[in-house]
Amino acid sequence: MDLGLSGRKAIVCASSQGLGKACALALAEADVSVVINGRNRELLEATAREIRGLAKVDVTAVPADVSTRQGQSALLEACPEPDILVNNNGGPPFRNFRELGRQDLLHGVTMNMVTPIELIQRVIDGMAARGFGRIVNITSLSVKMPISGLDLSSGARAGLTAFLAGVARDVVHRNVTINHLLPGSFDTARLSSGLAAAANRRGVPESTVEDEWRRGIPAGRFGRASELGKTCAFLCSVHAGFITGQNILMDGGEYPAAF
Repeated sequence: MDLGLSGRKAIVCASSQGLGKACALALAEADVSVVINGRNRELLEATAREIRGLAKVDVTAVPADVSTRQGQSALLEACPEPDILVNNNGGPPFRNFRELGRQDLLHGVTMNMVTPIELIQRVIDGMAARGFGRIVNITSLSVKMPISGLDLSSGARAGLTAFLAGVARDVVHRNVTINHLLPGSFDTARLSSGLAAAANRRGVPESTVEDEWRRGIPAGRFGRASELGKTCAFLCSVHAGFITGQNILMDGGEYPAAF
């Protein structure tokens, strides 16, 4: 399917690896020039080379912490008029909510709620003026289904979702859409670190935890990053202009509900 994105420009946050990288690659394959971002310069440059080898588009690597104003400005300097913004950022690690101090709380909310809102504030009017814009926020299954120990991440991402619900409806008449992708368990480095941490807490082999987690997914497997990347690219396409303000679960059926 031709996504109708040839010549468009995208900023994809936290895209040196994992789900962000998959989104950047899928957009690049749709002939979108991409600005990718990460804090590890070496890993980021390797990802940029990989994408350039697979797609003949401009790929700009911006090493920066997207949660800082300086990092956001660096992204927008590299791409002043993005057609597409994919918000993605790491979340707080598993932690009992009783252990969270004020600074922990503020940092988590900054990473997973304030940062994407700030970036949207800086790009949305330009998108509306040009008559095209696609904003996709990678949040989490935990927005809909509580996961003990991820309370801070869940709360911040749910806050982002609620905050943008009205915004999405205010700009859709200008062909600017805002949607959310809610991944469950995907085969990424973040999943691997979570498996290791859970196994360490319980004093069991990682394979034991991995088998338990897989059994909790009706699909019987973890997601592939490319699956989420392709879905993100579709939401950014000309075919998705009538979809806005939606939370799209990608969890292999883990969330047990009809609606």
